[in-house]
Amino acid sequence: MYRFLLTRQWVTLTLVALLLMPAMVKLGFWQFHRHEARVAHNNRVAQALAADPVPVTRLTEPGGQVEERHRYRAVTATGRYDTDNEVVVRRRTAADGKQIGYFVLTPLVLERGAGILLVNRGWVPPGADQTVHPDTPEAPAGTVTVTGRLLPDETSARTGIKDRGGLPDRQVMLINSTQQAEALGRPVLGGHIQLSATSPEPPAERSAELVPEPDHSGIGAHMAYAVQWWLFTAAVPVGWVVLVRRELRDQAAAKRGEASGEPALARAGGGTAD
Repeated sequence: MYRFLLTRQWVTLTLVALLLMPAMVKLGFWQFHRHEARVAHNNRVAQALAADPVPVTRLTEPGGQVEERHRYRAVTATGRYDTDNEVVVRRRTAADGKQIGYFVLTPLVLERGAGILLVNRGWVPPGADQTVHPDTPEAPAGTVTVTGRLLPDETSARTGIKDRGGLPDRQVMLINSTQQAEALGRPVLGGHIQLSATSPEPPAERSAELVPEPDHSGIGAHMAYAVQWWLFTAAVPVGWVVLVRRELRDQAAAKRGEASGEPALARAGGGTAD
């Protein structure tokens, strides 16, 4: 009855099914692990944003690196802006996710010789001529205390942004403390901050558009994809059984047709002989 399973067609079909099942199980777990990673990332970001600010010098130092566990950690720093060495960062997106302009990156000379902190003061729109330094809000004069979200240095590998040369004066592609330390000739703390508050608060017309908090609510469709792959896995043996049962029904019908057809042929032959 089941001898048809040994035919080339059915052997091939069975082998394909056996190969597909573990592959789809693995793809399901891959999507599940991506879901878990996204949830864990969102939790880390939420905890970092909710934590009380700490002095930036606790988490980074001149020539150092910001650890991944401190990404988006709220920090504070006190010093004076070095507006003469301010630069803008090219091809950055506004809060609406549509407009492309610049981030305003201003060095903050910390008190007590603690070094220089790079402060992303926010976003400004591009001018008519991208070869000319855009209009940027003037940084507050005098001593200020800033609060912001700590981020590691940007690199091409981390961001996918190509760090090309030949840019107009006072324009850069990446926010990188090592590069800025070389340009300034002074020690710069590793990483940078996205400004969220300044004390004393500057006039609104003198402020760039602050960079919004990172989204830490979305989890994507990874879990749905995982369930989908596992459902596909379960469907493979079910489909194989359905095909086997259909083949058995077809064979049974063919045998019934042959059995019912033999007497008719015999009677037809006998009539002709007479």
